[in-house]
Amino acid sequence: MTKSKPLLIDLPDGAEFDPGTAPPPPDDDLPPPEGRAMQMALRAGRARLSLWARLGLSALAGFITLAASVAAWDFVTALVARNTALGYLALALLVVITGAALVLAWREWAGFRRLRQIDALRRHAAEARDQPSRAGAENVVLALNSFYSTRTDMAWPRARLTEMAPDQLDPDGLLALTETTLLAALDARARREVEAAARQVALLTALIPLALIDVLAALVTNLRMIRRIAEIYGGRAGTLGSLRLLRGVITHLLATGAVAVGEDMIGSVASGSVLSKFSRRFGEGVVNGALTARLGIAAMEICRPLPFQALPRPRTSHVMSRALSGVFDKTDRP
Repeated sequence: MTKSKPLLIDLPDGAEFDPGTAPPPPDDDLPPPEGRAMQMALRAGRARLSLWARLGLSALAGFITLAASVAAWDFVTALVARNTALGYLALALLVVITGAALVLAWREWAGFRRLRQIDALRRHAAEARDQPSRAGAENVVLALNSFYSTRTDMAWPRARLTEMAPDQLDPDGLLALTETTLLAALDARARREVEAAARQVALLTALIPLALIDVLAALVTNLRMIRRIAEIYGGRAGTLGSLRLLRGVITHLLATGAVAVGEDMIGSVASGSVLSKFSRRFGEGVVNGALTARLGIAAMEICRPLPFQALPRPRTSHVMSRALSGVFDKTDRP
């Protein structure tokens, strides 16, 4: 067996070779940045277990809860028989744990109920626009006033709407007035949350070199963004409610075909392609941020009690331009 030897090329006499003058290797074969971290996070978010898997997990959770409850009760009763003071202390701690679990369960139920109210409001508003009638529009206005009656930051918009609503005789005009009066400030706050999340995902996925850590960071950031958007519009989603919202948002994106590169993402993808010439990670970060912005806009549509009609729907390119400008511009914006 012969060993291979290195290939040596003899230069002509007097010829000199400077490696610095060599042309760079061609990068035409490299694919454009596609936002791998966000694509994997979206696939993880829309993953759905089969019916038997859900039944098995539910049975397992019930069995573990039952076994833990019986073991805790046996421990408390045995401790009471051995030492009365310590036994009652353990019983008090068990009562506190049970009470905290019930409170958490009630908050999750209240969060789901609040999300169902938003879905009902959006459905009634769509029906009032499809079948224009003054009574239907007034019912939507009354429902929204009741929905936001407990929020102090909505007191002035609600009073303004109550003052101006009698002047609107057209049902479409009344719904447009309701949207611009009640939701304009909430839209601005939700858009700032989307910009902050897009900026954070772009920076994290550009700076974190580990493959799975950037996916986890993108998933956590998007969950937090969706939860804050729901809270802005009055959703108050808990942990399970946030997961339910994430699935609903991803389903909405798939149904509308918004996961693919569209007109509102061309600028962001072009910016990512240009940046990838200098740094592959920063190009991926820009595209991941654009996908986060699109996910946030879809979350606004899902969590908003009224569909976008009188007010313009945010565009991904505009959100990304403001998000990326916020990386360098530290001045306060109004």
